[in-house]
Amino acid sequence: MGRLIGAVMAFSLAFGINAGATAQSAPASDDSQLVTLAGNTRPEALDHANDRGRVPDSFAMAHMLLVLRRPLDKQAAFDTYVEQLTDRGSPFYHRWLNAEQIGAWYGPAPAAIAAVTRWLVAQGFVVNRVYPSGMLVDFSGDAGRLRRGFHTEIHALDVGGQHHIANMSDPQIPEALAPVVEGIVSLHDFHGHRASHGGPGWTDANCGLGTSDLIPNCYFVTPPDVATIYDLNPLFNTNIAGTGQTIAVVEDSDIYSTNDWTEFRQLFGLSGFTGGTIAQIHPGGSDECEDPGTNGDDFEASLDAEYASATAPNAAIEVVSCRSSVNTWGVTAAVANLIESGTPPPILSASYIWCEADAGTANNKFYSEMWQQAASEGTSVFVSAGDEGGATCDYGKSFATHGRAVNGLASPRYDVAVGGTDFSDTYSHQNSTYWNTTNSGTYGSAKSYVPEMPWDQSCANTMIAHYVTGSSLTYGTKGFCNIAAGANFINTLAGGGGPSSCAVMNAKGLCQGWSKPPWQAIVGNPGDGRRDLPDVSLFSAGPVWGHAFIVCLSDPAHDFGEPCTKFPSGWIYGYGTSFASPMMAGIQALVDQSAGERQGNPDAVLYGLAKTEFGTSGKPTCNASRGNMIAKGCVFRDVTRGDMVVPCQQGSPNCYGKTGTYGVLSVSKANYDPAYVSGVGWDFGTGLGSVDVNNLVKEWPR
Repeated sequence: MGRLIGAVMAFSLAFGINAGATAQSAPASDDSQLVTLAGNTRPEALDHANDRGRVPDSFAMAHMLLVLRRPLDKQAAFDTYVEQLTDRGSPFYHRWLNAEQIGAWYGPAPAAIAAVTRWLVAQGFVVNRVYPSGMLVDFSGDAGRLRRGFHTEIHALDVGGQHHIANMSDPQIPEALAPVVEGIVSLHDFHGHRASHGGPGWTDANCGLGTSDLIPNCYFVTPPDVATIYDLNPLFNTNIAGTGQTIAVVEDSDIYSTNDWTEFRQLFGLSGFTGGTIAQIHPGGSDECEDPGTNGDDFEASLDAEYASATAPNAAIEVVSCRSSVNTWGVTAAVANLIESGTPPPILSASYIWCEADAGTANNKFYSEMWQQAASEGTSVFVSAGDEGGATCDYGKSFATHGRAVNGLASPRYDVAVGGTDFSDTYSHQNSTYWNTTNSGTYGSAKSYVPEMPWDQSCANTMIAHYVTGSSLTYGTKGFCNIAAGANFINTLAGGGGPSSCAVMNAKGLCQGWSKPPWQAIVGNPGDGRRDLPDVSLFSAGPVWGHAFIVCLSDPAHDFGEPCTKFPSGWIYGYGTSFASPMMAGIQALVDQSAGERQGNPDAVLYGLAKTEFGTSGKPTCNASRGNMIAKGCVFRDVTRGDMVVPCQQGSPNCYGKTGTYGVLSVSKANYDPAYVSGVGWDFGTGLGSVDVNNLVKEWPR
């Protein structure tokens, strides 16, 4: 460790940072001069029809997080150091840091942090802790102290019959603190959502999904199928199965029962890998992490643990969870306490969605800071890209009304955003080419790689429209979204993607996205100057085309209440990019085992391999549409067919249609420029495409 410290300090000095100097002076607070922390008011709070009045001053607000800001020179040095960590030509390659080192060398000056905490105490708040990196302050108080100290009121809201609390305006701080403070996380009880969907009682004989499905027979995608389709078996056969690796899945609920994970592994042949373990972890640091219990999101916790184990059956799976309190999302608390711990995991998966505009500036900066810190510690972070196509702010709605948007948890440049694909064998009437009519003893039936397209089960998908009607027209009075045949496909269920557009809001009230990282310059990627999602994709689809995952969840109180006592009718089917993220995390565990060390942010390597493979015009032999004829050496399966466009309300942002009840999401309201279609190389539909895991591990630079 001594040589590491010396090297990092030498690096810091080379960039003009004296590791022992104070780059920020201690500000003197003056409440007469205030600065507004823009972009931190929920849209629901701006609608006066929702307002039910101010909560009592005594209303408790616990474990709020103040996100701090580095001096510009320290931030520049930290950014450069993190980039060097994955540059094999750098002397700092894989020289990981810990939270204390980050705080000492790249954090705000101790005097500046002390001034902030003194000011909080002077306002009557309790400072629970300053995190080791120096970038987060956990503090508690009540609505009255927030009103007096941050000049914003907490009100009760009624939003569509749901009760909420939220700040009614952007908080304000003394001007002297502005150089140190980025924003406040947790001033309301709105938060992100799980990226998963599902239902009970699906069988091969009858999909049980009514008239929305396209075929009567379904082909479950089980762990043995995943191993066949994504070429995991050659690695498993050589004992590359995640041995010695740890994968953390962050949650806002405990897993209901570890027996579900065990049952899942036994049924699908994973119990033959003797190294796999599961543990429920409550990271220290705040009381909401002491005993979160279970809620409806235990479905998410279960599938994350099960499908991380599906691709890395010998890995240790840690379900890391905290409880969501009245004003703090459990996932946020779990991330903060995990990344700031003394032993951050080598791999982390987060299967949750929170669109950038709704999350707000402070939350977006929190996740960007946490993922950057994770990268500096050697942690590979995988995040679900989203389940609403290019309309992530319309989570759970039948059609888009807010225009194009992406998942704020996935949009920072320090994580791998994992999108979703579907299989196109049903569309091409080739089920028998790729699936056996009977299952193996461990319920596998896939014969080979199955051709892929973007996941999109909405009426705006031209492939569904063409399959049902013979016409690819989706918009206008005669378009699929506006005729009787398309009525069962009015939804926004599709793999997430798009450019970062509203990560932060400037003082003029204008949204700005995260800037494009240099490694994302690749054939197919637009010159938009923005971080674009997703990076890679894996199967995530629902049962419209006859394919979906299955999950073991025995909790009778939540979700679907179907115990895992018989297969398949007593099991739950599931879909969403929630599955793709933990599967990619498991794939990273195979990479780490083979390479012999943790890898940090994998994006630079993934894009580097893709640039070599795609060149300047793509590689036709690696086209995913070739299915079982795809070239044997491809690292990426380049998805070039299909789209992830969703329907939208006429007149709403980015909605094209002109006539009919529904339009389709488009880059332009004046023209049909669908958001988004797949193409050669990188695209918004699936990023770099899916992966051949065996080839990825073999080609990963050592």
